[in-house]
Amino acid sequence: MKTLYTTSAISIGGRTGETATTDGEYRFELSLAKELGGEGGEGLDPEKLFAMGYSACYGSALQLVASRHKVDLGDFSVTAEVSLGKNDDDDFQLAVVLDTYIPNVALDIGETLINEAHEVCPYSRAVEDNIDITLNLLLDE
Repeated sequence: MKTLYTTSAISIGGRTGETATTDGEYRFELSLAKELGGEGGEGLDPEKLFAMGYSACYGSALQLVASRHKVDLGDFSVTAEVSLGKNDDDDFQLAVVLDTYIPNVALDIGETLINEAHEVCPYSRAVEDNIDITLNLLLDE
């Protein structure tokens, strides 16, 4: 791999601690979700951070694919819903639903774009065959 960009972060205290980029630019308090037995709170959790990163990365992959097809995405959006659960072996498992809204696009073109974006997105490729990913295309009625 030819490295184009590298960044790093540190977390202290697991899900109830804090996380920060090692360059000091960003720092976030972490909270354990009520659904996982925590108090909830104002802090982020790893699933929220993953959802934000995945939706942004997938959105950029969609822009790349759309430019290759000469399609104007308009005011598009990508919502990543990340779920944490347990598999049959009682191990923790993630699942992701990517809802992609592309206004004024034909169904066949939209489906092509979201599938191709999934193939080139580094996040999608990193988790391929490791978590369940559902791709949804949201259209104007």
